[in-house]
Amino acid sequence: MLVDAMARGEIMALIRKGGIREQRAGFSVRHPRFLLYPTYFHERESELAPRFLPQLGASHANRPPEGMIRIQYVADAVAVWRVTELDRLRAIEMEHGLAWSAVESRFMYRNTPGVHVVAVHVARLARDIEIPEARRYGGCVSWVALDGEIDVSDTMAVVPPELFEQRLAYLCAVLGEPLAS
Repeated sequence: MLVDAMARGEIMALIRKGGIREQRAGFSVRHPRFLLYPTYFHERESELAPRFLPQLGASHANRPPEGMIRIQYVADAVAVWRVTELDRLRAIEMEHGLAWSAVESRFMYRNTPGVHVVAVHVARLARDIEIPEARRYGGCVSWVALDGEIDVSDTMAVVPPELFEQRLAYLCAVLGEPLAS
């Protein structure tokens, strides 16, 4: 569902605390360019912003056959912020797709206040790619190394550059200077 929202240009920010498998090291953006892997692991109604609930059924109906994953989008991480003030996240709620209760839960996970916000510029691949789902791809993790290569050379941005820059400027105004890359 959130990948679909990014594909429509409705959201451009990811809120990450880090997956269970990466908690010791914490979250970091490991790759400046990455494929959006549509997962349904955390996709519960209670986790999604209410404005996306009417689209949840259609998102689930468009799933590939059982045991397959459909890759359609690539994202460029253009800015990352470490946010330690919960109120700042309220101000950007139209740029991410999480319910406020999910934001608060991630923010306070393991009694360590803070999350990372990653601004991404999403582009559609020239063609959809379906790959077999491997067991190791599943679970609560931010980054998954796929078994095969996927061509990301011919893409089309889902949000025009001028609009993307305006939205990025808003994130900077609210969240401050991004972390150095």
